[in-house]
Amino acid sequence: MRAEGDATVKHCLVVDDSRVIRKVATTILAGLAYESVEAEDGAQALKACRARMPDLVLLDWNIPGTNTLEFLRGLRREPRGDLPFVLYCTTENDVGRIQEALVCGANDYLLKPYDEQSLRERLSSAGLD
Repeated sequence: MRAEGDATVKHCLVVDDSRVIRKVATTILAGLAYESVEAEDGAQALKACRARMPDLVLLDWNIPGTNTLEFLRGLRREPRGDLPFVLYCTTENDVGRIQEALVCGANDYLLKPYDEQSLRERLSSAGLD
């Protein structure tokens, strides 16, 4: 979290190839006091991280271009890239993919579709509420 003025602002990067999912996520995050930036692919996501390292990244498995695993590896190599909490979001309960994402740098995972309560619970368990 970063202090801006008198208020603490939490910053989240939402990475998903679906515009609808990104909009739903940013709406949920606004209710949780997060300022969000969106990216539809891994290259845009890395560029956004370089411009302003987020506190939280919601990351879809299926992103075009620089894929999820490449993004995770790239993020973790960036200066301060170890700081964001990365929540890997997937529609599949594929243990292999989840494990792969965790090995490459995701901190936790969340099954889609998620709602405000499930996201709030996951963030609370990570100390990000």
